[in-house]
Amino acid sequence: MTDKNPTSLRYHDKGNVHMDFHGATNTTINFIIEKYGIKTMNDIFKKVGNDVYADIKKHIQSGNIKVLAEHWQHFFDREGADFSISIKENEIILTVKKCTAYEHVKKLVGKVSPNFCDQTIKTNEAIAEGTPYEIKTEILGEASCKQIIRKRL
Repeated sequence: MTDKNPTSLRYHDKGNVHMDFHGATNTTINFIIEKYGIKTMNDIFKKVGNDVYADIKKHIQSGNIKVLAEHWQHFFDREGADFSISIKENEIILTVKKCTAYEHVKKLVGKVSPNFCDQTIKTNEAIAEGTPYEIKTEILGEASCKQIIRKRL
């Protein structure tokens, strides 16, 4: 996980971090839900999980869950989040104590969409769908969550 050039990640951005992207995402989530409904928004998140993260899903399908931990490590490090990752053989737990994306949106627009975290919850569910693993996301409080990937029972 400390490898600075992991070959297993499809996306390994190294340029500037553009936190305002999260503000645009927040606005887009609200717009889509208001115009088309929550089902449409959830369908979009599912498509993101299946299409954008197809490479990670493929690794998880084959039993390589460490690629998800690698992905989490990379992106949370880039954004300066307060987080920890616990890795066991068949379970990885990401605990986000302070989500910088959430905090930035709150500072940028004042109010974070009540569905902002759905992008994580629904995308994770789609990534895990059809694999031997499940990904559960627990909201612990404002700007804080726990994401757990583990073998299905």
